[in-house]
Amino acid sequence: MLQLRLYITTPEERYTQNYLLPARKLYDRLIAPLSTEIEAANVNTLLFSMDEGLRTLPVAALYDGKQFLVEKYSLSLIPSISLMDSNYRTLEDTQVLAMGASEFIGKIPLPAVPIELETISQKLWKGKKFLNQEFTYNNLLAQRQNYPYPIIHLATHAEFRAGKANKSYIQLWGDEQLRLDQMRQLGWNQPPVELLVLSACRTAFGDQNAELGFAGLAIAAGVKSALASVWYVSDEGTLGLMTEFYAHLNNSKIKSEALRQAQLAMLRGEVVIVEGELKGTGSYGSVVLPSALRKFENKNLSHPYYWAGFTMVGSPW
Repeated sequence: MLQLRLYITTPEERYTQNYLLPARKLYDRLIAPLSTEIEAANVNTLLFSMDEGLRTLPVAALYDGKQFLVEKYSLSLIPSISLMDSNYRTLEDTQVLAMGASEFIGKIPLPAVPIELETISQKLWKGKKFLNQEFTYNNLLAQRQNYPYPIIHLATHAEFRAGKANKSYIQLWGDEQLRLDQMRQLGWNQPPVELLVLSACRTAFGDQNAELGFAGLAIAAGVKSALASVWYVSDEGTLGLMTEFYAHLNNSKIKSEALRQAQLAMLRGEVVIVEGELKGTGSYGSVVLPSALRKFENKNLSHPYYWAGFTMVGSPW
């Protein structure tokens, strides 16, 4: 597993296929022994409840020699069956609360965030966006209290640190942080948030005290489903995946299937950066990149480095 993570997450490996051999070995150990039963049952969604040490495994990138696992199934990680809300509720005609930061003190800027929030809340979905100075704990609390947004999208830096919950945080504006131990205070179970999207680094990474990190704790606090990452993600890759995800969310109906379709579009080379624009499969057409990202001329986003780190946590529905 460590070898697979190394080959997928190392920037220098983005132009190689060295990840295929460890991805095949892990598939043979974890999936192949059950593949006959899975196929006989006509299963289309796999739920993984992982032991500690396996929770950061990029299951979407497991490889059977011909196909990645994501090419065959929708996928979701679950902290436990007892915490999963299995009731289906449509997200059609709902609104998104999109908040984030692109400028930071002592952290690298995220120039794609303003474009991400604008595209998601104005073009791909309906909702409100709040950027930088408006991205505070009090405003996050107030906006959800004023209107019961079923989708909350946070685009920023995040850091999970093993140990006490107050060491881990999602970065808000300035020096303000949303700590792991504050998740339950947000009231996201009244009414339940149907989908929390954590467009940030390592938000599904945790330890034995906080299984699946922020995403896992959000599920425990009443959020039905969370889309999060298990490693550090690239700004341009995240923008590509997020725009594809929301473009497919209405058509797919099922959240994990929308993520799957977004990952497949990237895997197949259908999401690319060409002449300063991000082009994908959705009806949004193209997204003009900020000047800081226009250096990525004619960039292909098909390597698992860009798409395999994001996973659905909790209910796939």
